[in-house]
Amino acid sequence: MSIRKTPERPRAVLVSLDIGRASRTGERAEEAARLVESAGSQVVEVIRGRRDRPDASTFAGKGKVEEIGLALLEHDSNIVVFDRQLSPAQVRNLERALIERVPEIRVFDRTDVILDIFGQRAKTAEGKLQVELARLEHLYTRLVKGWTHLERQRGSLGKTGGPGEKQIELDRRMIGEQVKKLKERIRKVGKERTTQRSGRMRSGILRVALVGYTNAGKSTLFNRITGAEAFVADQLFATLDTTTRRVYLAADASIALSDTVGFIRDLPHTLVDSFKATLEETIQADLLLHVVDSASEQYHEQIAAVNAVLVEIGAAEVPQILVYNQIDRVPGMPPEIVRDPHGKILNIKVSASTGAGIAGLREALAETARAASRALPTAA
Repeated sequence: MSIRKTPERPRAVLVSLDIGRASRTGERAEEAARLVESAGSQVVEVIRGRRDRPDASTFAGKGKVEEIGLALLEHDSNIVVFDRQLSPAQVRNLERALIERVPEIRVFDRTDVILDIFGQRAKTAEGKLQVELARLEHLYTRLVKGWTHLERQRGSLGKTGGPGEKQIELDRRMIGEQVKKLKERIRKVGKERTTQRSGRMRSGILRVALVGYTNAGKSTLFNRITGAEAFVADQLFATLDTTTRRVYLAADASIALSDTVGFIRDLPHTLVDSFKATLEETIQADLLLHVVDSASEQYHEQIAAVNAVLVEIGAAEVPQILVYNQIDRVPGMPPEIVRDPHGKILNIKVSASTGAGIAGLREALAETARAASRALPTAA
């Protein structure tokens, strides 16, 4: 189900439908297009529309499916991407409806695309194992697509025979066994991370994790604060594998800063579950720096999406400070630290790309580290 980069990028027709009450379809479509581009395909047309509810059979409805077919022919494309999660039956029905016009039609949904991107970006052994686990668990839900080989019966070796097991049941059992093995391997690989985390806990050092919507500039900010060279790119999910660095902020203040995977709205549950070992850096943190792209028109929705994932992984109670990044792209927004009447830091405005406000952010972190050191003595 890959739509990865080839010498000539595959052409994809993107379908972004607004379901239910009015919402910002254009913004969803723009983000979905960036996802498809990040996966390695070229979006040649975006088909938009609005429905009160998804069509049970094809999600899009008969008229839209006809429009999709015409777009595929016009652009000589065989890839359709839906900016929603489709059921296995909807994928099957869409492919059946389009296959007469496009014999090699492939239909992907949002989860497929995000899994594909994660598969390309994972670099560490743990990250690769987690992506493979998520892919297999997603595939498990797709084993009702109804291909012919799944409907055949496998006979018994005994004389009397019998119906035997359906191929789909054998496939499920095989995937289940692979999932079990992967989880065990992830558990073993995660032991080293746990040992490292325990060492930081014993040292009494403040553990700070960067969280935020994908492409909000977390890795650029991480590099600014730490002087590291974490991979940075103007693409979604540029960073998957957690990186932690010790940062000396002052003679009496230092922190352990972790850069984590970015979040996105409708992040597939299979990915959240598979990456829980990596996301433990977030759960175990003493403080979260919630990095926000202040230049984005939908930054309020992005903040809500990140907080929703934090709730899902059990990190909702971890204290957080909003860091409004990319202020250089917002006219009239100066670097500053905003506090409440009691002096508590509410948010910090910076530009990781230009360095504006970074000195203030480092001082705020040093202030927090000193306060934590006074309140929480080093563990024995």
